[in-house]
Amino acid sequence: MSDPIFFRPALCPTLADIVAWTGASAPRGAKLDVTVGNLAPLDEAGPASLTFFDRPKDLDALRATSALACLLAPRFAARLPDTTVALVTGYPYRDFALVLARLYPQAMRVGTLFGLNGISPGASVHPEARLEPEVIVDPGAVIGPKAEIGSGSIVGANVVIGPNVKIGRGSSIGPGVHIANALIGDRVNIHAGAAIGQDGFGFVIGPANHTKVPQVGRVIIQDDVEIGANTTIDRGTLRDTVIGEGTKIDNLVQIAHNVRIGRHCIIAAQAGISGSTQLGDFVGVGAEPGLAGHLDVGAGAQAAPDKLAGTRARKRREKVR
Repeated sequence: MSDPIFFRPALCPTLADIVAWTGASAPRGAKLDVTVGNLAPLDEAGPASLTFFDRPKDLDALRATSALACLLAPRFAARLPDTTVALVTGYPYRDFALVLARLYPQAMRVGTLFGLNGISPGASVHPEARLEPEVIVDPGAVIGPKAEIGSGSIVGANVVIGPNVKIGRGSSIGPGVHIANALIGDRVNIHAGAAIGQDGFGFVIGPANHTKVPQVGRVIIQDDVEIGANTTIDRGTLRDTVIGEGTKIDNLVQIAHNVRIGRHCIIAAQAGISGSTQLGDFVGVGAEPGLAGHLDVGAGAQAAPDKLAGTRARKRREKVR
């Protein structure tokens, strides 16, 4: 059995293309019309490979690399073998990512499993749902009444989209995702198995029993958000749960009711954010921490399992419902 290749490059760039895309500087007289055969890590790069270096602990691998060219900071250019072209940049990893995106655009978003266009005969789309042109719907998907999906969006196999849900343009919904009571912006990428808009965990605790608190808010997900596989985002009680523009959420994250997350935050796997907590813009949450409810986390703070760095989190004095 031959090994499948899941991602094939969309083009074959030259070193001149790489320089043009990234703005990196090449040595005077370097031969830039050479074709880049592949992208590879330092220790696996061959004579046709483009690689990058951005961690000093990999200096031994840098000195020994067989790569055609390497994106790296100016101070490390002299450490390269003579056979490797130094492409000098202040942001090696970022520029390597830009090249990856050019070569493998299909890896930038969740795609259709069937390579189809339009609505699959195996999908169930309610007559009152409104889908703009160029929406792709895979088999097994169910789209409820008055749901709206913008052009260029992809709805994966076995996705369930509830009544009145709004999804913007160019968004991708992976297989098995469930979305209800939510408004979702443009270019949102939601990976397989995520659940968005289910009721939050709200109960009034009593000595004899626990009274369920109805959750009648929504989930608002702004533009350019990414949500990892099997992540859950609960709808609000009375307020909305909000995920700010450009925020990236890893797999297996739990976001509770009424949480408000700012713009361009990063939340790593297995983090849990309890109800009514607010995160400012550009907050980073590391893997596995649990954030208590009703906290304000200031812009730029960094939360890890054992500490919260940067702008301090504080308990809100007023009780938020």
